[in-house]
Amino acid sequence: MPFSIWVCCCCSALRPRYKRLVDNIFPEDPKDGLVKADMEKLTFYAVSAPEKLDRIGSYLAERLSRDVVRHRSGYVLIAMEALDQLLMACHSQSIKPFVESFLHMVAKLLESGEPKLQVLGTNSFVKFANIEEDTPSYHRRYDFFVSRFSAMCHSCHSDPEIRTEIRIAGIRGIQGVVRKTVNDELRATIWEPQHMDKIVPSLLFNMQKIEEADSRIGPPSSPSAADKEENPAVLAENCFRELLGRATFGNMNNAVRPVFAHLDHHKLWDPNEFAVHCFKIIMYSIQAQYSHHVIQEILGHLDARKKDSPRVRAGIIQVLLEAVAIAAKGSIGCGENMEIPQKIKNRTTVQSRFFGSNLPDYQRSEIMMFIMGKVPVFGTSTHTLDISQLGDLGTRRIQIMLLRSLLMVTSGYKAKTIVTALPGSFLDPLLSPSLMEDYELRQLVLEVMHNLMDRHDNRAKLRGIRIIPDVADLKIKREKICRQDTSFMKKNGQQLYRHIYLGCKEEDNVQKNYELLYTSLALITIELANEEVVIDLIRLAIALQDSAIINEDNLPMFHRCGIMALVAAYLNFVSQMIAVPAFCQHVSKVIEIRTMEAPYFLPEHIFRDKCMLPKSLEKHDKNLYFLTNKIAESLGGSGYSVERLSVPYVPQVTALFPSGKKPHKPRHKYKGKSSVGLACPFLACPLGK
Repeated sequence: MPFSIWVCCCCSALRPRYKRLVDNIFPEDPKDGLVKADMEKLTFYAVSAPEKLDRIGSYLAERLSRDVVRHRSGYVLIAMEALDQLLMACHSQSIKPFVESFLHMVAKLLESGEPKLQVLGTNSFVKFANIEEDTPSYHRRYDFFVSRFSAMCHSCHSDPEIRTEIRIAGIRGIQGVVRKTVNDELRATIWEPQHMDKIVPSLLFNMQKIEEADSRIGPPSSPSAADKEENPAVLAENCFRELLGRATFGNMNNAVRPVFAHLDHHKLWDPNEFAVHCFKIIMYSIQAQYSHHVIQEILGHLDARKKDSPRVRAGIIQVLLEAVAIAAKGSIGCGENMEIPQKIKNRTTVQSRFFGSNLPDYQRSEIMMFIMGKVPVFGTSTHTLDISQLGDLGTRRIQIMLLRSLLMVTSGYKAKTIVTALPGSFLDPLLSPSLMEDYELRQLVLEVMHNLMDRHDNRAKLRGIRIIPDVADLKIKREKICRQDTSFMKKNGQQLYRHIYLGCKEEDNVQKNYELLYTSLALITIELANEEVVIDLIRLAIALQDSAIINEDNLPMFHRCGIMALVAAYLNFVSQMIAVPAFCQHVSKVIEIRTMEAPYFLPEHIFRDKCMLPKSLEKHDKNLYFLTNKIAESLGGSGYSVERLSVPYVPQVTALFPSGKKPHKPRHKYKGKSSVGLACPFLACPLGK
């Protein structure tokens, strides 16, 4: 035997056994693939001598690095296949050093410029991520993999198929990192802002692609199982949901805030279809008890973007509406239809009855105050939105959307005292004349107020303005008025009366406005009225009747008759609630005469289609009207203090405006004295005094 051959044989025999076993799994021709028989020997050796795993891993890493540099892709594939099999077969404490070698090799593949090797490395990492380790290694960090997989998600390869393949690999890699790290409380580094700022935008970037495509070709069809694996947008959306579903109280904001940054950077608030889609995913994916945190983040972002264009802010508010609507439903799961990006249209009304069951009162109260602080209200310094460039239409749109959000937040709120539900800092801007400029705004304000006043669920029984034959049949629930509620009415009753009085006299009122105003009067009677408040409310009703007859505001005949009908419905209700026989008799007699001679003064007729209207009200018999002296006589006989009934009600100006600010200007012209009491000499006679 020649000396050189003898030396080689001797050297081979002297090599460590693990190296010989590793070398034997590589065939002479890489096309032949992994030598399975020798791979079984290597696996058996690794399982039998786990202390050798570290050296096996290091040697495989050395060979793989050399093959990557030499572009010997065949041997690279064999090395990674061997690593995967060893990783799946060995589960012991000694595997940790081997994992370090494995991750080092995966990193080498991801750093290579060949898409095929990048995908190979990603697949191996995903297999590793699905392995549950007995004792996680808390010193192990995945910073490199987060950065690399995020970069792959933004691949700009010239070949569309390769570009898609790389992006899918990047998304699957991120999904692997998430699964490997988020379940370990002691290894929460993945939730750090520097990682979330890479992961979340990468997922949104890919989700956005399908959204853009759908905007061109119409509504998307339901994705098949194959699409979910081959479509970057669908895969990214599933990964995003999984990430949010694993978020806890402490790291929720870190996952949500990058969404705002992405939407801002790519100008996706106008149009806002993708923004709405993102937050629908967020609200359906997170745990229900965290929904209020997301709502607060949206409100905070709205505050931060107060100098943006009106359309951008309107887009953010629309997202807020959708988020509140989902929170109101309880964020119960995510239906199949939520797996499809949807085009969101502005809704005329968004209502919910179950928000209260999902949030504690203190959290809801905070959100109420926060939203109210965003509503543009002229003449006050409470709102924090810059409305200098909005214009009337833009301001109205934002007011309506924020009030709709407020309506959902207040739904089901049952405060023990009314002052808790309607503190001055909330009531003042809510009843601001700025929110009376439009019939829809007035409707929303009244509905919000009803949510907060109706503590015994009586509103449904009062729905629809009508003459109720027997109020006892409604089974109204009420309690004795507490001292705090009495104090509230002494302090804030003027604001409520004034709001109702002026709201009745708006010329753009529709039937719903009168129905809500009637409900307001009825709820105040049920929830807040002692004897003094009852007298105030009757004075208010008589004043409304007088305003309709005299018509200083030049209201159309329909509106005058509507006010008369509202007064009739309310006096019929309150007379039966306080159960004074003489009062009930007077009200019933007037209603009976109206039924015969002037049915247009009753709600069942005036709000009916094609109701015949009178040409004037001046020549009507006084028996058609509710008379102050008759009411005073009937109530006085039952022990009520009726002196103030003889004093005509005049709406009192309340301290809603700082000095120098102009209050609400009615759209119609007034004759004679101003009906809003701004220059009225009778302000010395306010209600309740």
